[in-house]
Amino acid sequence: MAVNDRENSAPVYAGGGHSQRILIYEDGDCQQWNDFVKTARNGHFLFVREYMEYHKDRFRDASLMIFNEKNNIVALLPASIDGDTLTSHGGLTFGGFIVDSKMTVELMLDIFAQVQEFVKTLGVKTIVYKCIPYIYSEYPADEDRYALWRVGAQLIRRDVSTAVRMEQPYKYQKGRKWMVARGKKNNIEVQESHDFASFMELENRILEEYHGARAVHSVEEIELLAQRFPENIHLYTGTLDGELLAGAIIFENKDVAHTQYLANSNEGRELGALDKLIDYLLKEKYADYRYFDFGTSNEEQGRVVNKGLIGQKEGFGARAVVHDFYRWDID
Repeated sequence: MAVNDRENSAPVYAGGGHSQRILIYEDGDCQQWNDFVKTARNGHFLFVREYMEYHKDRFRDASLMIFNEKNNIVALLPASIDGDTLTSHGGLTFGGFIVDSKMTVELMLDIFAQVQEFVKTLGVKTIVYKCIPYIYSEYPADEDRYALWRVGAQLIRRDVSTAVRMEQPYKYQKGRKWMVARGKKNNIEVQESHDFASFMELENRILEEYHGARAVHSVEEIELLAQRFPENIHLYTGTLDGELLAGAIIFENKDVAHTQYLANSNEGRELGALDKLIDYLLKEKYADYRYFDFGTSNEEQGRVVNKGLIGQKEGFGARAVVHDFYRWDID
């Protein structure tokens, strides 16, 4: 069914002077969806359909598109559904409402009320809402957080990430300065690489040794995503005499760089390989970015902090940015 046909048949919700039509995303909506994401004030390439759907076999998509009376998109909600629970989105780190410059508090409150009625028709009883951290917004966009409070949603999880504000970064702690100097003294070579397979082998080896875990992405998935998003996904490595000692997969989104994966071999730890690599990323490669996001340092649904991991990141001047998860029970 074409978008226009679906719009004509979908129920219209009105409130506060606003009339919206809510549709569940379909394949034919791809271009319209992507165009809105790219111009949104809190858009991210993670929300582009070609990224969201790399693992569509594992998640039943139920993303929502909200249109105004002129049939223009006013908001998108990346979402998946499992039983009677809608999550925004089960396969993404975060994924709340994507909005543009026209979104207001009043409109967002109306949308929350209308979404509540709409999801009832899908048999949804609970929405798990993953807020988009503020550093990924080009302009303030916390209308959804206020609406969550107004509908009585409960904070159920809070992960802590750490980020450097690149315009005015804090100085490195003494231990990090020392390790960066060691990496330089040992002539660690830092460069961009396309050998994702070797890096992921190192990443999984370290994860298994220290945490009994494996990376969220498989080698094949990372290679696929890097091919689809060559301007956003990059691998940087620290080597010595051609041997891979450390590496970082960076997800770039507008003016925020995020370390999706960091790995450092035992030899790399001794030689300062990862420290020199991070120093290069902070002081050269991404010096003109707004934020450098090291990612979360949590275990057990945010209730445990990996002190060694977060301490290393804070040593480079990074400070806390929270990832909030809410449960919204649908009456």
